[in-house]
Amino acid sequence: MMEKHTLFMLSPWTEDNGAGPYYCPDCGVVEGFLYYSPEIRAEIEIVSVDFPRPRVEIVELLGLEHQGSPVLILAEGATPPAEALQSMSSGRYFINYPIAICNFLGKLYGGVLPHP
Repeated sequence: MMEKHTLFMLSPWTEDNGAGPYYCPDCGVVEGFLYYSPEIRAEIEIVSVDFPRPRVEIVELLGLEHQGSPVLILAEGATPPAEALQSMSSGRYFINYPIAICNFLGKLYGGVLPHP
């Protein structure tokens, strides 16, 4: 059985100077997509990561050069779509643009799609 695609999302945070709390607007786009297509949550693994870097969970899979979030790391053996990037450190494919993440998941699992 193939592993699931893994979506990393930032948890809300407060800055060291007490400013905030903040949320990541790009993660908000993906959260909105998952709100409209809640059945997709069961199809993927969703991992919350803290804002400060290094984001160890992502670095372990993609290397230090790719710590941005949201990021969907494709299951090993999955056919990467044209918009996927490949980590030079690990060889793993990933999508790190929120609309592309939503389009990929929506098409793959039959969820809603962002309006073009």
